Amino acid sequence: MNRSEEIIDTGVTSRNMTELNSPSPFQGEGRREGYHPRNLALVSKAKQLRQNMTDVERKLWRLLRSRQFEHLKFRRQYPIGRYIVDFICVERKIIIELDGGQHAENKSDKIRDEWLKAEGYRVLRFWNNEMIENLEGVLQKILMTVSNPHQISSSNPHPIPLPERERENHRSPSPFQGEGRDEGL
Repeated sequence: MNRSEEIIDTGVTSRNMTELNSPSPFQGEGRREGYHPRNLALVSKAKQLRQNMTDVERKLWRLLRSRQFEHLKFRRQYPIGRYIVDFICVERKIIIELDGGQHAENKSDKIRDEWLKAEGYRVLRFWNNEMIENLEGVLQKILMTVSNPHQISSSNPHPIPLPERERENHRSPSPFQGEGRDEGL
């Protein structure tokens, strides 16, 4: 008697025999053929960027790594969607970008920032020379941002609504009533 006959003799039918031989979820069961939850090319590129950090990135990473900054976990060169961000605190949804001169007036950076903001992230951008000349100011700005987890930019709605009694008394001005427009237009 061979092994397959032993299995059938024990009550396992040929129908559920395929279930016994199917791969575990860790091997891809339930996923589309060729699907991977992360873009492997992007992950590979992020790994390469981690190995070739600039001096300024290395300097900031020394201060952020190993939960040294406000006991928060930061990651470096981290893929999100189709982008790789310099530093991220996933817990607080804060992204820190260090930019050289090539990023001045870069339209793709604006598109990327808008996409990240739409995903709920706050993006802090610092120039490389700002990191070199004003490290204390950069760290202060990061500290202010991580200390105010519900602080958001003006383009995002507030995640926590006002209490009912404050909502009744709170009126935000409308751009049609003059806010945001020059006088006399």
